[in-house]
Amino acid sequence: MGHKFPRFRWAAAALALTVALPGSAFAQGAGLGAAGELVDPDVLRVCADPSNMPFTDENGQGFENKLAELVAAKLGRKSVAYTWFPMATGFVRNTLRANRCDIIMGYAQGDELVQNTNAYYRSTYVMVYKKGGDLDGVETIEDPKLADKRLGIVGGTPPSANMAAAKLMKKAKNYPLMVDTRLAPSMAEVMIKDMLAGVIDVAVLWGPMAGYYAKQANADLAVVPLVKEKTGSRMVYRITMGVRPSDQEWKRTLNNFIKDNQGEINKLLLEYNVPLLDERDQPITE
Repeated sequence: MGHKFPRFRWAAAALALTVALPGSAFAQGAGLGAAGELVDPDVLRVCADPSNMPFTDENGQGFENKLAELVAAKLGRKSVAYTWFPMATGFVRNTLRANRCDIIMGYAQGDELVQNTNAYYRSTYVMVYKKGGDLDGVETIEDPKLADKRLGIVGGTPPSANMAAAKLMKKAKNYPLMVDTRLAPSMAEVMIKDMLAGVIDVAVLWGPMAGYYAKQANADLAVVPLVKEKTGSRMVYRITMGVRPSDQEWKRTLNNFIKDNQGEINKLLLEYNVPLLDERDQPITE
């Protein structure tokens, strides 16, 4: 998702974009892996966007690239191979559902286009603003200190409903939900740069994107999880891996991987400045 699910990058697009797909699962015969499953037993075949930092890119620099390498190593796969497709309408249909790959590394829990594994992290939408000014201490979209500020928001994402309820949309700067990041920078990157330049006062973004680009900016920025909103849309989401509905054994294998390696997964995500939350919405810092 160049905001981006994811892209929205996928995690952001997966949260905000509905993709029309056939409801019935693809018919499958004898598989490469477990009986009836078309999962390659030797190569971890990943469905991914080729230009979607901090999640994935063709150079393997995203945290989902690194997670794929960890999955392959722990599950005894000989290598990782990618089917590249931009995060847009038709992504699932043309990758996972076409049996060209076996796993989407990051997918919002609850979307019916894929079968979700157990969640391997919880994150949230956040506000990003410069420290040391009159916004210090702001934790909610409803805060009166934001009344005369210009907020940047990706159209169609959950915080936009809260901003509308707080009457902040009139001055808001809207950024497009879907951007081809092969041709243009991520909207998250653009929004952080606009905030540093004074075009907007606050950037409201999906946490993993915001945390990464805020860190890249090398500025003294507050990244504030939106976990204290009293009304409006849900801000916190569980992120899973996505597999085909028919691949039950593959899902169980991945669930065991997540359970056995959660500490290592958290460490990887924190290296990319992903805002991680436990089940009580408290930050995970190690």
